[in-house]
Amino acid sequence: MEKKGSKRQAVLDALTGQGLSREAMARVAELTGVPEADVYGVGTFYTLLAEPGPRVCQGLSCKLAGGDALAEKLEAKGTVHRVSCLGQCDRAPVSLGENNRLDVAGPRGGISPDNPGLVMNLAGEDDPSYPALAWARKMGGEAVIDELEASGLQGRGGAGFPAHIKWRAVRAEAEPTKYVVCNADEGEPGTFKDREIMLRRPQLMLEALAIAAFVTGCEAIYIYVRGEFPEETDALKAALAKGGLEDFEFRFIEGHGAYICGEETALIESIEGRRGMPRLKPPYPTQQGLWGKPTLMNNVETLACVPDILLRGGARFLALGKTEPGTKLYCLSGHVNNPGVYELPLGASLNELVAAGGGFVGTPLAFSPGGASSGVLPMSLADEPLDFKSLAAHGSMLGSAGVVVLNDTVDMAWVAQVQAVFFEDESCGQCAPCRIGARLVRQALDRYLQSGNPDNLEHIEELAWEMTEGSICGLGMVAAEPAVTARRHFSDHFGVRP
Repeated sequence: MEKKGSKRQAVLDALTGQGLSREAMARVAELTGVPEADVYGVGTFYTLLAEPGPRVCQGLSCKLAGGDALAEKLEAKGTVHRVSCLGQCDRAPVSLGENNRLDVAGPRGGISPDNPGLVMNLAGEDDPSYPALAWARKMGGEAVIDELEASGLQGRGGAGFPAHIKWRAVRAEAEPTKYVVCNADEGEPGTFKDREIMLRRPQLMLEALAIAAFVTGCEAIYIYVRGEFPEETDALKAALAKGGLEDFEFRFIEGHGAYICGEETALIESIEGRRGMPRLKPPYPTQQGLWGKPTLMNNVETLACVPDILLRGGARFLALGKTEPGTKLYCLSGHVNNPGVYELPLGASLNELVAAGGGFVGTPLAFSPGGASSGVLPMSLADEPLDFKSLAAHGSMLGSAGVVVLNDTVDMAWVAQVQAVFFEDESCGQCAPCRIGARLVRQALDRYLQSGNPDNLEHIEELAWEMTEGSICGLGMVAAEPAVTARRHFSDHFGVRP
């Protein structure tokens, strides 16, 4: 089979240090046989290629911690790109220097204490003998999937889709060529849990990928790691070099700065060398995914749960949750004493999570339970379960559990605008409801913050409806949520009294 990864590396080498220069584009076209115009079209889609160089985070958690001041300081020294999010919310504010390595950052965030009873146990140590893989081989593929079904494991990437359904679907496909893809393109503002798994428990993730390949009969494993995470890629490669997984073919793909590639079909498009634009579904990736072949795609945390489920049983995992199965890695940032990643029973409340993170800073006002996509909620819900079902009942979602706490020093209209800027920047532009709607939401918030006139926001609800109903993927469906939910729960911040 063609080694597509090697050609990709040659293309990246041609771009290194040149960005999208005419010479670089000509060299890439020569290597690939793709017209220069198409090379330009793809290259300009990815910010790490189109705008190489130092970057400073403008995500909500970084802005709360002084991100604007850091940006101004760095800009005084030379060119620096203000970017949507760098996945370091617990270390805010942050910037990246050469080769996308951290330049300015606080100390690493906290994690739960070492506890062998936890499923992922970030403070624990990997087992280089890969015992769960050995057990999977002994059990057989069908028994492994049965155990996943018994565990109730839901996808931890945001959608909460039952993991066993994907695994069983790919295993059942008659096509002999299949692939496993790990979605490690963690880009939701407020979310950095997958980063910590890759850094602290890389072999746990690699073992799960090997199990997935064995169970589904896949011939190659692709790991798509966010481009701003070079240390995480290094950790995975170092763990793989220790041996024990030689029966499996691992291929690493580095993202190039496009949040939309966290959507599974956009990620597949990116691996295949195109703009990361979501595909219409069906067909689903389990039927026609990477290179048109059946593909199993899970995110990092979902995979990291698999070894424990096999070694200690699905029933145990099921019972660990408070309201839904298993434990969950919750990211915590914003106005708290110890930002970090804490593993708690799925369904723990905000108050329980913040207690693990050292308590609130100031008087808490609001929180975002699942990153920018989940909007904001009032502190009256601080004792509600942080799970898939309960949050949906409150018009929000758990998503990837990127919890950001906001105290009463912030203006919620400003918070909505910060999030609106993110969605406008990260829209792939493929569908009009998202492309146009994200811009209109941001412009409306700009006008309101400049004038204080709430009439500037009179069409937000209609915009949100059109974006939800007409967008191809989840980005457009939730892009207006920060504005909608902030107005719903904090009308006094928008010049409107309840």
